[in-house]
Amino acid sequence: MLRGIYNSSSGMLAQQSRMDTVSNNLANVDKTAYKKDLTVFKAFPEMLIRRVTDDGQGIIPPGSYDTMPFVGNLGTGVEVNEKFTQFVQGSLQKTANNFDVALEGKGFFVVQTERGNRYTRNGNFTTNKEGVLMTHNGNPVMGENGIITIKKHNFRINERGEVIINGDLDRNPRQTVGDNNEWKNPIVIDKLKVVDFEHIREIKKEGNSMFKETIHSGPPIPPKNYKVYQGFLEKSNVNIIREMVDMIEVQRSYEANQKSITTHDTMLSKLINDVGR
Repeated sequence: MLRGIYNSSSGMLAQQSRMDTVSNNLANVDKTAYKKDLTVFKAFPEMLIRRVTDDGQGIIPPGSYDTMPFVGNLGTGVEVNEKFTQFVQGSLQKTANNFDVALEGKGFFVVQTERGNRYTRNGNFTTNKEGVLMTHNGNPVMGENGIITIKKHNFRINERGEVIINGDLDRNPRQTVGDNNEWKNPIVIDKLKVVDFEHIREIKKEGNSMFKETIHSGPPIPPKNYKVYQGFLEKSNVNIIREMVDMIEVQRSYEANQKSITTHDTMLSKLINDVGR
């Protein structure tokens, strides 16, 4: 009976951890480029049960334990094995804002912070008074040549991530900005620094849509296939319906384990108070 209580309590703790993950996914469903987390369980080793005689003695023929009648397997509980982030592409939403940039495919934008370079897929950028391209948290967005400085109404970003300005507009401030095809003197000033990781599952979340590399993820490497879209933002990859179904499943599993503990406790109480007399 005590084993049943321990098994059920381990199940409750595991489901509680999963509920925390599901709740966090739902809380960030509208966050730009948010990547959902998953909780993975691991079962403790199972025990093989074989039948004993009516007097409780095990039947063990000489040198042949396997000849005892097989009853089944006895579980010994579960634990949380891992929480990891699922890096599935989110859908792209058009915003028509030149400061919004989205990645299609693998890769992360590189952002400079006080703690070193961090990595994000949230391309909701802006500029400061000096024209530095940065996140809304005040962290500069890095290019291949360093920090990117632009003018508010005089830049384009192509699918390769190249930041292009109109050289004619710099000489003639009264000229209006048109499409890249109308620019007579386009100049590539830099390229957005986009990186990937060999073991992407090992990078860790740090808050504010930022990720950091770890020993297990390896250093940043150039991504193989990606496209950059200006005027778009990547939505989160959280499916609300799927998360709600998971939440109901977690609640029912938790309640089942809870009832199991109550049942074992009632049986144990009868054994001690009634049978024991």
